[in-house]
Amino acid sequence: MSRVFNFSAGPSAFPESVLLQAQQEMLEWRDSGMSVMEMSHRGKHFSIIAEELESDLRGLMAIPDNYKVLFLQGGASAQFSFIPQNLLNGKTKACYLKTGAWSEKAVKDAQSYCDVLVSASSEESKFTSIPDAATWELDEQAAYLHYTSNETIHGVEFQNIPDAKGLTLVSDMSSNILSRHIDVSQYGLIYAGTQKNMGPAGVTVVIVRDDLIGHAGKAVPSVFNYSEQAKNQSMLNTPATYNWYLVGLVLKWLKAQGGVAAIEQHNIAKSTKLYQAIDQSALYSNPVDVAVRSRMNVPFILADESLDKPFLQAAEAQGLFELKGHRSVGGMRASIYNAMTEAGVKALIDFMAEFERTH
Repeated sequence: MSRVFNFSAGPSAFPESVLLQAQQEMLEWRDSGMSVMEMSHRGKHFSIIAEELESDLRGLMAIPDNYKVLFLQGGASAQFSFIPQNLLNGKTKACYLKTGAWSEKAVKDAQSYCDVLVSASSEESKFTSIPDAATWELDEQAAYLHYTSNETIHGVEFQNIPDAKGLTLVSDMSSNILSRHIDVSQYGLIYAGTQKNMGPAGVTVVIVRDDLIGHAGKAVPSVFNYSEQAKNQSMLNTPATYNWYLVGLVLKWLKAQGGVAAIEQHNIAKSTKLYQAIDQSALYSNPVDVAVRSRMNVPFILADESLDKPFLQAAEAQGLFELKGHRSVGGMRASIYNAMTEAGVKALIDFMAEFERTH
């Protein structure tokens, strides 16, 4: 078997040890006599998996007791609509920072439920920067301030928690959750699809402060209602049980690496080396403002666009896959989430140097 280095933006690479453990436990989980995917979500065996899943996430992120942790379906994109339906609580306005494709989608969906004030936008810079906080327009009457902490497509990442000026802070952390330390208590709600840093596609984590739930309107379906899901331990309907199990394995792997503090140092080392290689090159360049470059998603372009196809073909020949940039921006993109090893980043850097030498 020959595994490649997978730089996909999501679904993304898994830690190999997690895949091996899942393989070993495919037919039987512990001494249950059955596969996880065969278990009743209300049975005693799956209850253990669910309890450990929440406990491990709470431990890794130091989630305070006054926050609910939900494991839902529909992807982070579904939350673009669920958040206003649950958090407006009689208010008619919400503030949004628009710093890339995903926050732009969040704005669009929220507009179906409330007046959206785009407090700041970097659209004019083609989403290669984050506007100075001093220029943000915030409305104290808004229900919340929403931002996307890492823009997967454009490679822009907030390096610090924004000052919401007293508003409830809401963040889409789909592509950088568990990659760096954050203070959960500074947020009203955090949400993330798991398919980048936490596991497979099919689970969406929502971490929400207790006082923010229970205010959804009567027209909000029960499965979209955070309060109803919290009362039912995220099992109002049958959850994605096997995916919960896989997310749980990734969390245990992360704990074994030393937790978030340790993995953050690995992520800093990986991204620093890759950006240095790009910046020192005459062939490659990164368009993002240096101060807000993402540690997770590193876009870069070749000086000669005609070399894009040969670059990708040669990269795959060297076992470096999924480096093509998003169709909306072109170029290349290396997604280097927690599971991407330093060896993988080194292999990419070495290949890029050799490709530049020969082209």
